Amino acid sequence: MLGQNHTMVTEFILIGFSTFPQLQLMFFVILLMMYLFTLLGNLLIMLTIWNERSLHTPMYFFLCALSISEIFYTFAIIPRMLIDLVSTHHNISFLACANQMFFSFTFGFTHSFLLTVMGYDRYVAICHPLRYNVLMNPQGCAWLVASAWLGGIVMGLVVTLAIFHLTFCGPNKIHHFFCHVPPLVKLACGDVSIVAMGVGMVCITALLGCFLLILLSYAFIVATVLRIPSAEGQHKAFSTCASHLTVVVVHYGFASVIYLKPKALESLEGDTLMGITYTALTPFLSPIIFSLRNKELKNALKKVYLSKLCPLNL
Repeated sequence: MLGQNHTMVTEFILIGFSTFPQLQLMFFVILLMMYLFTLLGNLLIMLTIWNERSLHTPMYFFLCALSISEIFYTFAIIPRMLIDLVSTHHNISFLACANQMFFSFTFGFTHSFLLTVMGYDRYVAICHPLRYNVLMNPQGCAWLVASAWLGGIVMGLVVTLAIFHLTFCGPNKIHHFFCHVPPLVKLACGDVSIVAMGVGMVCITALLGCFLLILLSYAFIVATVLRIPSAEGQHKAFSTCASHLTVVVVHYGFASVIYLKPKALESLEGDTLMGITYTALTPFLSPIIFSLRNKELKNALKKVYLSKLCPLNL
């Protein structure tokens, strides 16, 4: 067990939504519906890509990998959160807490790395279309996805090992609905400022690095698209990036609010409510954005599922 020789704490108590006792049932219903829709949306995207041969391209291969990481990310956090909303016992063992942190950070960062890979894919497709099939061959795409997953695992291990090798010898109430870094650091004994700063810098550097690479990709994309003589050609090029760019804005918008928030604005209630944005709301919005903003995927969804539901109307 991680850090077991360094701590007297054998379990933690997740405070979660206990500060909103009158709203817990409402939170449960809303979050359950959002979670089920997230699972259904991502599964539909994956099945559509699998069944529709026209979508067997690198862009949709990366989207399928993104849907898988999103399913695993929400599964690491939301089911436990839903159970705590209807339960009177909010205890979580030391090992279970470490596991939850590892998987949430692993799949969270995998998501960021995959968004970066998708940005690179759009850059190659628009800026180097004649070399696209060479640069984005099946082996290269598989390597990019494997690198994203490996990067997520490394980030999950680094953060989890750093936090769970601290000494926990006093209070064991985590003021959050899952095992997140800031509330856990507050429970650690002794001077933990160096560890907290190190973990924060690693997370911010990784997220900022991904974001800057995506920005660089789109800077080249915009420069290339503006050189297209026809407005129709420009619109067609930009339309292939619309869904990815929208998800990037949502993902990093909420992430910046969490990681770059001034300490003066921290509060138990505020942190709990803000935590919903990146654990439940962002995964909920992602399949909606890709389904509505991506014309090819939207048409494929209609073709695959409406043909089964309403065969006589097609």
